Amino acid sequence: MRTGVYPDLAVMAPEILIPEKNVDQSKWPVIACDQFTSEPEYWSRVEDITAGVPSTAHMVLPEVYLESLPADRLDRKIASINRSIAKYLSDGTLTELPPGFILLDRATPYHASRKGLILAVDLEQYDFTPGSRCRIRATEGTVLSRIPPRVRIRRNALVELPHIMLLINDPDHLVIDPAFDELKTSGTSPVYNVNLMQNGGRVTGYYAEAGSAVSGRMLRALSALLKTSADGFLFAVGDGNHSLATAKAHWDSVKESLSEDEKASHPARYSLVEVVNIHDAGLEFEPIHRVAFGLSAEDFYAAAGTYFTDQGFRFFTEEEWRRDTPSFGEHAQVIPVISCRGNFVMVLTAPKHSLAVGSLQNMLDHVLSGRPHVRLDYIHGEEAVRTLAAAGNLGFLLPAISKDSFFETISREGVFPRKTFSMGEAVEKRYYMEAKRITVKE
Repeated sequence: MRTGVYPDLAVMAPEILIPEKNVDQSKWPVIACDQFTSEPEYWSRVEDITAGVPSTAHMVLPEVYLESLPADRLDRKIASINRSIAKYLSDGTLTELPPGFILLDRATPYHASRKGLILAVDLEQYDFTPGSRCRIRATEGTVLSRIPPRVRIRRNALVELPHIMLLINDPDHLVIDPAFDELKTSGTSPVYNVNLMQNGGRVTGYYAEAGSAVSGRMLRALSALLKTSADGFLFAVGDGNHSLATAKAHWDSVKESLSEDEKASHPARYSLVEVVNIHDAGLEFEPIHRVAFGLSAEDFYAAAGTYFTDQGFRFFTEEEWRRDTPSFGEHAQVIPVISCRGNFVMVLTAPKHSLAVGSLQNMLDHVLSGRPHVRLDYIHGEEAVRTLAAAGNLGFLLPAISKDSFFETISREGVFPRKTFSMGEAVEKRYYMEAKRITVKE
């Protein structure tokens, strides 16, 4: 077995690339490329901040440009990215650590601490197909059309930079926290300790070499977690579903020309990720609400009454609900409906889907299929929903997903409906700090 590979866990201790010590670390990390896609001014500020200095800004393609740039300009931008990566590898801007892990602590404007673990996972043990029983599983449906443009970016890249966050179900905090605390209190110097640009907070990382006592205890704790899984489920994709799917698609393409021995050790087989405990107090799940444009409350009521005819459908005005709030049992689903003509409460007492978001999304998909003039949007924040509803649209407020039942729901349902939850605010997403080779060293 290859040194630093732990096949039972689908884990590998990668040779992590970090910026050398003379790089201005305040300008090196930039936020995940899929953030602020409707705010090009954010990325313009990033370009201003990082102009002429080493930065991951020159190694990634912000998705704000994916649809806005013509094909020829996109090709030039990708080529420029690959030149920057090659330069950073050749001139020593990037330095490679021996096989190991990085344990980190992230502070944001919203939470003082969120612990994480940087490692690589085996893409042979990941499948985004709903119902998969692999070690690593998607949490939402994968939109296949989103993968080819991202594979195009990855195809000729020498390294990857991760914004993927995988979740583990560790209620007793046995995997990450003890290892981080041990490194911090042992006098070990951090490999980075940096303020993140544009109000991103701060991140501090400590390196643990593969084979060290700290790494050994951490891996044994992961093994103990796996033993508590009824169906071999260890990692859930919290952020970056499509990025991990892209890494998988790229690896599937690469391995076609490899021998079996080459497949076992090729760096593209392993994807760099940050692992976070779902029970970390600094990780907050926010519900993603819905707003329907061009759908009246009356049309919704009529369509819902038909669609949910065998699911115990009830509809109350807000006044009726407040005056005499009925009790329908623990399995009932309650969804507030916001309208400029009054607010309502929809109740399903015998829902077919175990989640309110699943019941609503399935019904809205059915409604939209016969009403091309109706548009659905996914909204963060209750106030934004109420503002849009006041303008004549129909809003739906959804409950937050429970951390305690998260893994159980994935095992049972396969994946969550699309746009079910968000892990924190935009500035709390990963910043690119580490990298890993995905091509064989020359």
